[in-house]
Amino acid sequence: MAFKTFSLELAGRTLSVDIGRVSAQANGAAFMHYGDTTVLSTATASEKPRDGIDFFPLSVEYEEKLYAVGKIPGGFNKREGKASENAILTSRVIDRPMRPLFPKDYRNDVTLNNLVMSVDPECRPELVAMLGSAIATSISDIPFCGPCATTQVGLIDGEFIINPNQEQWKNGDMQLTVASTSEKVIMIEAGANEVPEAKMIEAIYKAHEINQTIIAWINQIVAEVGKPKHEYESCAIPEELFAKMKEIVTPEEMEVAVFTDEKQKREENIRVITEKLEEAFAENEEWLAILGEAIYQYEKKTVRKMILKDHKRPDGREITQIRPLAAEVDIIPRVHGSSMFTRGQTQICDVCTLAPLSEVQKIDGLDDNETSKRYMHHYNFPAYSVGETKVSRGPGRREIGHGALAERALIPVLPSEEEFPYAIRCVSETFESNGSTSMASTCASCMSLMAAGVPIKKMVAGISCGLVTGETDDDFILLTDIQGLEDFFGDMDFKVTGTKDGITAIQMDIKIHGLTRPIVEGAIARCREARFFIMDNCMSKAIAEPRKEISKYAPKIVQITIDPDKIGDVVGQKGKTINEIIARTGVKIDITDDGKVAVCGTDIDKINEAINMINTIVTDYEEGQILKGVVVSIKEFGAFVEFAPGKEGMVHISKIAKQRIEHVEDVLTLGDKVTVKCMGKDKMGRMSFSIKDV
Repeated sequence: MAFKTFSLELAGRTLSVDIGRVSAQANGAAFMHYGDTTVLSTATASEKPRDGIDFFPLSVEYEEKLYAVGKIPGGFNKREGKASENAILTSRVIDRPMRPLFPKDYRNDVTLNNLVMSVDPECRPELVAMLGSAIATSISDIPFCGPCATTQVGLIDGEFIINPNQEQWKNGDMQLTVASTSEKVIMIEAGANEVPEAKMIEAIYKAHEINQTIIAWINQIVAEVGKPKHEYESCAIPEELFAKMKEIVTPEEMEVAVFTDEKQKREENIRVITEKLEEAFAENEEWLAILGEAIYQYEKKTVRKMILKDHKRPDGREITQIRPLAAEVDIIPRVHGSSMFTRGQTQICDVCTLAPLSEVQKIDGLDDNETSKRYMHHYNFPAYSVGETKVSRGPGRREIGHGALAERALIPVLPSEEEFPYAIRCVSETFESNGSTSMASTCASCMSLMAAGVPIKKMVAGISCGLVTGETDDDFILLTDIQGLEDFFGDMDFKVTGTKDGITAIQMDIKIHGLTRPIVEGAIARCREARFFIMDNCMSKAIAEPRKEISKYAPKIVQITIDPDKIGDVVGQKGKTINEIIARTGVKIDITDDGKVAVCGTDIDKINEAINMINTIVTDYEEGQILKGVVVSIKEFGAFVEFAPGKEGMVHISKIAKQRIEHVEDVLTLGDKVTVKCMGKDKMGRMSFSIKDV
């Protein structure tokens, strides 16, 4: 078909999409333009379902091409490598609102691809890709209960900024992304500088309101160029199988099987039930092939009924009750800071490492304003934490996402570089998992930072709230501190972190077609109560405030400021001077373009020695000042004294001793340590010293 262009004025800029212009062989393609930002979003689906799976195989890709910002990739290959952390996180944010809108019994492979082709700093490409994926899928023939739309909100000087530019997004007090359907909020992702709950809710529904305008626009596009949705082979479990299962394993038996607070015991109970049903259906190969999914659905219906109708949780807790808590610090010797946080069968050990600012993570991405990251939080989820055997293949998208969430939660309370000139890395090792390890990582990392002596401004805690819904919008129940089973079988995983003064991060995952406002407000309020409880009754008992001093095993850093014009004197020709200081003292020295000098080492005396050398080099000495130095060269007319690495002055033979001497060697030898008096500069511009006038 001939291509068509559709446009919408959005937050003071023109958003447009070309349909039918490119990628005609994809099921759906949207060539997106917002300002000068250009993203190609495509949606493709396989013709047939994938065999042998019990889930919807959706893949979301966000490809950052450095030509989009006029750069050539580094390295030998000169081409983009694996996806950056930002690309992975963006893919996850696109996936989370889209996935629930596909049919639950759809098993065809679907790929949503977003190719960033140009970047206008005024229009963030991540947002364009989110909208592009929704449009490409909506106009395609792929079954989809959309459309959905996404809006981002910043906060500067107390005012909301809709779809902020890169600089506003980075420097504002809030980074909020909200996706909506035509009726409800379906995804929330946020980082914030202790934004109050009421302000956050106001921002969420401001974004939801704008999303309705975008959805109306997408509906117009679909009406004009959308394809009819194709038929597909349903993978739903036959009702007759469920009926037969209930004859063999009654609902009461299934309830007894799942009603336990021990994950291992519950799994053993389900294993026994599975064996019983396999034996009963041994002659029916068709039912045996889908029995695992059928048991999962049976278990899910049982748990949801127990919670929603009977207000009974599988582990016997009250609806608002948090699992048993435990916290301790200093569990790992010799590291700079360590802690362990346990909540029920979820246990995280976190280790904090401090290093010079030269160790910050370098970032090579599409945002020129962000080239490094000072605070790094890494999260690991080994198979043994859930009792499984699996070879570690490095961090996947889930691990990267969980680490980024805990990182975002703690950034607002970190001290500035001027207050604490260190690069900081926290690593959360999952020892045991049964729900919401990312929130346990936030609590453990906060304690680990305090144990390491990082002067964080306030304590941060996190908790997750779950949801089970009924047939109507007002038939629901919120669950504080969901465990794994309630996450798997429930409708929502609403994670909130913050201090006692406000929210620092939100991440909301749901499996239904959106949340009503009472659910959103209730979840945020429930998380606030829970994180206060965790801080007061657990974390503060292990460590109440940051330690006054860093660990003896951590590097000591002293920072001074010099005249930027003197940086060359400190560095010396080809780095000779600074390398000499390092060789003599064993310290590490970092100098920024604005004259900030950070001296790092484990021995404070050596650090002070290096600082004295640097101060000596950058000081403009006047006549009469006294210095100490070493004789490094002897000539017929005098001796040269080095008073700092690369800095020398000359003592004329007539200024060596009070009496007349014939030869310099009569009084001085190489390596002699001497005290000299500055006499100004000689005719050649060299520092002139006197020994006899001291």
